[in-house]
Amino acid sequence: MIIDSKTENKEIANQYKELLRISYQSLTSNDKKMIRLAFDTAVEGHNGQRRKSGEAYVFHPISVAKIVAQQIGLDATSIAAALLHDVVEDTKFTLQDIERLLGESVAKIVHGLTKISNLKKDNNISLQAENFRKMLLTLNEDVRVIIIKIADRLHNMQTMDAMPEYKQVKIASETLYIYAPLAHRIGLYNIKTELEDLSLKYTESNRYASIKKHMDESVNSQKNYINSFSKFISLELKKERLKYVIKGRSKSIYSIHKKMQTQNISIDKVYDKFAIRIIYDCQRSKEKFIAWKIYSIITDHFTPNPTRLRDWISGPKSNGYEALHITVMGPMNKWVEVQIRSRRMHEIAEKGYAAHFKYKQGEQKDIGIDSWLNRLQEVLENNTGNAVEFVEDFKLNLYAKEIFVFTPKGDLKSLPQGATALDFAFSIHSEIGKKTRGIRVNDRLVPLSKVLKSGDQIDVITSEKITPSNSWLDFVITSRARSIIKSSVNDEKKQYAEEGKELLRRKLKQLKINLNKKTIHQMILFFKFKSSQDLFYKTKIGTLDNTQLKKFASNYNNSLINFFKKRIGPEKIFQENLSIEKYDNLVFGKEKESLAYSFANCCNSIPGDSVFGFVTVNEGIKVHQKECPNALTLQSNYAYRILPAKWIDSSSEEYSAILKLTGIDHRGLVNEVTRMISNNSNININKINFATEDQYFTGIIELSVQNKNILNKLVQKLASVNGIDKIVRE
Repeated sequence: MIIDSKTENKEIANQYKELLRISYQSLTSNDKKMIRLAFDTAVEGHNGQRRKSGEAYVFHPISVAKIVAQQIGLDATSIAAALLHDVVEDTKFTLQDIERLLGESVAKIVHGLTKISNLKKDNNISLQAENFRKMLLTLNEDVRVIIIKIADRLHNMQTMDAMPEYKQVKIASETLYIYAPLAHRIGLYNIKTELEDLSLKYTESNRYASIKKHMDESVNSQKNYINSFSKFISLELKKERLKYVIKGRSKSIYSIHKKMQTQNISIDKVYDKFAIRIIYDCQRSKEKFIAWKIYSIITDHFTPNPTRLRDWISGPKSNGYEALHITVMGPMNKWVEVQIRSRRMHEIAEKGYAAHFKYKQGEQKDIGIDSWLNRLQEVLENNTGNAVEFVEDFKLNLYAKEIFVFTPKGDLKSLPQGATALDFAFSIHSEIGKKTRGIRVNDRLVPLSKVLKSGDQIDVITSEKITPSNSWLDFVITSRARSIIKSSVNDEKKQYAEEGKELLRRKLKQLKINLNKKTIHQMILFFKFKSSQDLFYKTKIGTLDNTQLKKFASNYNNSLINFFKKRIGPEKIFQENLSIEKYDNLVFGKEKESLAYSFANCCNSIPGDSVFGFVTVNEGIKVHQKECPNALTLQSNYAYRILPAKWIDSSSEEYSAILKLTGIDHRGLVNEVTRMISNNSNININKINFATEDQYFTGIIELSVQNKNILNKLVQKLASVNGIDKIVRE
């Protein structure tokens, strides 16, 4: 490849001039000096470096800086950091050099960007997921780190043609899986759309080309339709002396693809390929009034669909989006979406809420984004799962459509679509969530798993006696709730283990055995537990009962135990901090079904691994690790064939049991029965029904119980209650 250095240097200089010219924000002379210094440093640092395409590498940071300056609208500090985002990692310049030349703020952002890139390769984790987690951790420092990283990813996606196909697919899948949802959540709608379209271009190139061709061919008909719509309402808008512009917005290629996929239709059956946008100028104080005035004018000419009205002016989305969306029967009897927004609203939608408000008008506090960042930080701090699990949990909240619900006092709360009543409780406060005894939605008691809808008013009933259980994980979708529940359950298990240790000490004392390291070691071997904590926990919940302990006592000095003692040292067994989980069963879906499966050869899962099921065409369910190299591709392209799966300890799972009680009725019988059951923290009553005829009663009780031993003990206690004649397990 022949390179004309003179022409190349001239183009680099032109790119710099364009960078200053297109900046969304007004740049002061000091701003321009900072950007010039950063530019010169980048040119010097990347001198001699080239991209796969053959062009000088410095064109990449310049392009990223242009995206940051124009499309996102960040400040001079961000533009300088974007120019230098690869300098510390790839050139002779150090972080100290950057701080000395351009100050602490720029250095801090560059440091955050460098931290994201410096990931150690580990075959046991997903680099993409770890990358995502590290990106989010930088939010605690400066959200601009994330925004510049998204701009970096956008330019990489725009210039991937020179890469081999397998890398294109990998990067595109990662972009679709992580970066596009993140851009959406921060408010970078246009960039999110471009990332999705470019991802589809490389993951499903034929589908992309087909839709793009169709959209290109319909450009003229779209213009004609907008003109036809405009002529009906323009006169009325002018009468009101409004300054406005009417534009058309084509639906993205990716969103058309998703609609075709979810509804199983051809592109000819997708009717809402574009929307009409009315952008008006007015004072901030009159925005809402003018929006509804335009709504009134439009509905005077065209019939609205009342079910498709979306008012995001009264209640903006949590990413800052504001607009009034209506769907009307337009010209030629076609349904068309009309978006009504002020110039200010339009700029927020185009540039991103975080960027426009937080950095263009720093004195105006962005309550929505700050609230989101605070919740995010809490999730990050409480998260103890692996990286892939974290990504999957968090993605639900990144990309989810929102609903708006009310507290009993009328305060508005936003939650992801699909959020449950229990999710709401945890969104109010972690302690309220953990103590949730019941929930009223619109003054009616509902199950904790009740899926909420916009407009619901929710009241949480709490109790100090309530603690979260593993089953609650099936009732929530938000990462905040899941994180707190997992942490609380682990804490409870540790507490149970402490109590179980003392209980075991007393039981062994009756058998004339002292509880010490030697005894614990022997018991772990005898009962095949994984750890001392496992031993104590099982004692507390009743899995390890007196009968089993007597068997151990009779074998206390058995030569077999001594043999094992010599073969396996106590240092390998006595580990207080080991997980108490004993994974012996794999279940699928929310219903925790046991289904036929086989392990995928690409990742060789073992019990205890974080896994998911993939429904193949000919080979049934294949189980993959979440860290599998194919995981991202499968998640991105075949989400509809993914089955959630997890390994469980069957001894600590809750099972349903139904008891039928019969006997002679007397006053207070039902109360005595329910109190006896409620006093056992390992048993929950799901349903109860007592019927009496001529003093003879029949009672049906449905319970959630951890194991058979606990159930048998309860039956023995119930049998002693005066009046109960017979107890049968249904």
